[in-house]
Amino acid sequence: MAQQVGDYVVRRLREWGVEQVFGYPGDGINGLIAAFGRAHDDPAFIQARHEEMAAFQATGYAKFSGKVGVCTATSGPGAIHLLNGLYDAKLDHVPVVAIVGQTARSAMGGSYQQEVDLQSLFKDVASDYLVEVNVASQLPNALDRAFRIAAARRAPTTVILPSDLQEEDYHPPQHAFKQVPSSPPGLPSTAVVPAHQDIQRAADVLDAGSRVAILIGQGARSAAAEVVEIAERTGAGVAKALLGKDVLSDDLPFVTGPIGLLGSRPSYELMRDCDTLLIVGSNFPYSQFLPELGQARAVQIDIDGTMIGMRYPTEVNLVGDAKSTLAELLPLVERKDDRKWRETVEKNVARWWQTVERQSMLAAKPVNPMRVVWELSERIPDNAIVTADSGSSTNWYARCLRFRGQMRGSLSGTLATMGPGVPYAIGAKFAHPDRPVIALVGDGAMQMNGLAELLTIARYRRRWADQRLVVCVFHNNDLNQVTWELRAMGGAPKFEESQTLPDVSYADIARSAGLTGITVQAPEDLGSAWDCALHADSPVLLDVHCDPEVPPIPPHATWDQMKDTAEAVLRGDPDAWHLLAQGAKTKAQEFIP
Repeated sequence: MAQQVGDYVVRRLREWGVEQVFGYPGDGINGLIAAFGRAHDDPAFIQARHEEMAAFQATGYAKFSGKVGVCTATSGPGAIHLLNGLYDAKLDHVPVVAIVGQTARSAMGGSYQQEVDLQSLFKDVASDYLVEVNVASQLPNALDRAFRIAAARRAPTTVILPSDLQEEDYHPPQHAFKQVPSSPPGLPSTAVVPAHQDIQRAADVLDAGSRVAILIGQGARSAAAEVVEIAERTGAGVAKALLGKDVLSDDLPFVTGPIGLLGSRPSYELMRDCDTLLIVGSNFPYSQFLPELGQARAVQIDIDGTMIGMRYPTEVNLVGDAKSTLAELLPLVERKDDRKWRETVEKNVARWWQTVERQSMLAAKPVNPMRVVWELSERIPDNAIVTADSGSSTNWYARCLRFRGQMRGSLSGTLATMGPGVPYAIGAKFAHPDRPVIALVGDGAMQMNGLAELLTIARYRRRWADQRLVVCVFHNNDLNQVTWELRAMGGAPKFEESQTLPDVSYADIARSAGLTGITVQAPEDLGSAWDCALHADSPVLLDVHCDPEVPPIPPHATWDQMKDTAEAVLRGDPDAWHLLAQGAKTKAQEFIP
């Protein structure tokens, strides 16, 4: 029996080591779906509830596995739905291959049902590689290039397959290579190192400084040991961009934590007072949180030369792999004997964690959302994976969760889209089925698309050796981050028609999906709820009723700025006095000796 094109595609995915494809069926990929059925779960077809969720799951899988994620969708509406998840992959530099159906070739151009110009639709999000396959002999090269380019460029790529082609007999390319039309699947391992003279210049800059700051991002993940060593030699403090939050343990006394609007005060002070800056694997965009222009001499290390020197006027730019480049740099950097700067950094860090604990333990109505993450931080397993959604809960993930051991974590760092928290967690479970996963999700994101994916969790839980997947919902009936942005940035009180969410029991919905649901309405119940969830033998949803008026105060906020926000609030916010009281006592914790 001749092999169909759909069967060849599935076989090639298997040869690339793909274990699962996240997707949703439709008649534009009928031939491909039938081939998955004949493949007997190798690779597995993982059915999301929505194509956008499939793309997020592929992105989450890629982030936590280090491999290429794969998603698929039908033509027209299915393809359109993939876009947000693929843009998330593009902006966070994550390798994903999307395989998309298309109208039959004979019908194209005839305004046929679900016919969309997919070349135009995907040309931006898949700008590194986008191809429509119109004859079977294109396939080996097209699929292989999609994988190689996705991995090499750390970007989404897309292969478009017309529906009628998928059901045709597969015939390999008829040229000199015959049955070997493309190199065997596999990715080369490379280590790019800058020229020695440039590394020496970088060492000279670091040696000349007396107050060195280091900023790391996700590009430093393979170089954690080298970052620690360079920090020890220079006496530097290390701040972390959000995508690099899991690179170094927060138990290291010189790690100042997150930076930016969602950052910590010691990271703000580190950048405010340094005279030298080393940036490793980060494209942190908010230059207002970096040193003042002209204040610091700067060095940057990044594998991508197109992203270097963009955020701060760097004196030395080293284009190379972070681990290999730092390994070459380390022997050239002298150890600083004067540790006053380091002592100041460590003192600021220790005081900050005391402040966060006091803020987390403040009374609220009913539960302080900071305490939700603080109590998790006290209990979380050292090998846990944490996904965070976009919203005010992201603040508490950034500031209150102490990473340690082999913990991993991520979020939509650059697109900052709502909705990836739960599908990321599903992707993480397929990447590491033997590790516990926790998703921290606001109720706005949960209502937007997280609720449906509880069904996906229930469906596939038995594929995971460790079934612990905890979805923690910050239940405050408010689109809270935007509410605070309206107050602080727009000078406007909360507009309830826009911001208030319908009230619903997330725990009840979880139970109806076949999961365990736990409702928390009092702070004293938080610890036991986390203990129960983290020791369960199945997925759990924590429905925590939180106070929406606990403010996500930026580390640089002054009393004058808080006064301006308060004046906006008093112009019509529905719970103005409680909000002001909560904000004042939260800010006051920073000034306790």
